[in-house]
Amino acid sequence: MPDSVALANLGISFAVSFVVTFAAIPVVARIMRRLGITGEDVHKLSKPEIPEMCGFAVIIGLVVGQITYMVIFPAALRVAGAFVGTVLIAGAIGVVDDLHPLGARTKPILTSIACLPILLFGAYSPTLAIPFVGVVSMTSVYPFIIPIAIAVTSNAVNMMDVMNGAMPGTIAIISVTTTAILFASGKFQAATLAAGLLAAMLALYYFNRFPARVFSGDTGSLTVGAALGAIAIIGKIEAVMIVALLPHIMNAFYGLSSVRGLRERREIHQRPTKLLDNGLLQASTEVGAPVTLTRILLAAGPLSEKEIVRVLMFLTVISSLLAVITYLLTVVH
Repeated sequence: MPDSVALANLGISFAVSFVVTFAAIPVVARIMRRLGITGEDVHKLSKPEIPEMCGFAVIIGLVVGQITYMVIFPAALRVAGAFVGTVLIAGAIGVVDDLHPLGARTKPILTSIACLPILLFGAYSPTLAIPFVGVVSMTSVYPFIIPIAIAVTSNAVNMMDVMNGAMPGTIAIISVTTTAILFASGKFQAATLAAGLLAAMLALYYFNRFPARVFSGDTGSLTVGAALGAIAIIGKIEAVMIVALLPHIMNAFYGLSSVRGLRERREIHQRPTKLLDNGLLQASTEVGAPVTLTRILLAAGPLSEKEIVRVLMFLTVISSLLAVITYLLTVVH
């Protein structure tokens, strides 16, 4: 595919995904509020009720964007079809989880199933590019890695979606990084998927940033995490994506290890942070409170929610730069 055509496809995917997601979010928010599907913004003194499950608009934006891409460029059917299928399955699991909360052990199992379209479409190569090592063939093992990868990225992103703008803001940074890496490496179809995700995240960030007017819910966060995993697998940038997601992976690791295993947020009564009378957040001193990346950041003293999110985004910029170095080391080798 010529670079000019690839760039045009990337631009179309970005534009359609952004416009559709941006237009759909207020509509979905009104519907959710009318249905009484709202969540309390616990990091605000006023505890406002915010429409939940607005990540449904992200699903719409991603799907419409990729369908448009497939119509214009039919050769992308295998890759875009696998991506859309993964997004829809993960989104459906998120919808179920938002309406009827899934168990902590059930959710990773179900999200791993979202990889089925990737396997069925054969939208993967059974190899792994490792810095300083090169490309390693994993013909018999790689198909078993795919469901684990989707489950890990889905749930790691889900666990970061706890503050206004944190999830879409950090994922937008990762998406722009992976779009550039994939395009530079000539993986144009995967770059188009990443560009669509970037667009959807920018649209969601506008509405979810402080003070949030919408919450994405697990409908959105599980979908976005699965989309990232799919992009990494389809684009053959698994190591790069792991490095880019380091803040999310660290947050998940700290949280799971501190509560000694898989437990849902709803099952944990102690919170990692405490809201002060001045609106700032401080690290919880409760025994049994989970250790999260946010709680670690607050160890030095109270911060506002906006300040915490800025630090999380800064850490993601650092991890994304390290991801670029990881890619260059892989290429150089």
